[in-house]
Amino acid sequence: MHELSVASAVVDTALRHAEGARVSVVTLRVGHLRQVIPDSLQFYWGIVTRESLCEGARLDLEPVPARLRCTSCEHEWELEGLPNFRCPQCAGTDVAVLSGDELEVESIEVDQEEVGECIAPR
Repeated sequence: MHELSVASAVVDTALRHAEGARVSVVTLRVGHLRQVIPDSLQFYWGIVTRESLCEGARLDLEPVPARLRCTSCEHEWELEGLPNFRCPQCAGTDVAVLSGDELEVESIEVDQEEVGECIAPR
């Protein structure tokens, strides 16, 4: 059910930034530590976009691997499978997350024929 709230928030963000234009593609960066189930998110995307300017838009998911750094020995590693926050080199437990907790809209594509003058800063 977590994916329903994520899909709703992404639609809200896309609509706010599309400024009335029809959205065709949304790219979402999803960190491994967010534990988002891609198939479930795609399913809810189809539901929450109904009867909106996002209906029919493609949701592209860009996975971000989880990388950690041990603050004791400075060793960096990528998590695979279930999270284990113990350093594989020194067994230390004081680690910092370098990546993998992202959940952000990377880009929004809109239909050009519905877009007016470009409002991006130059």
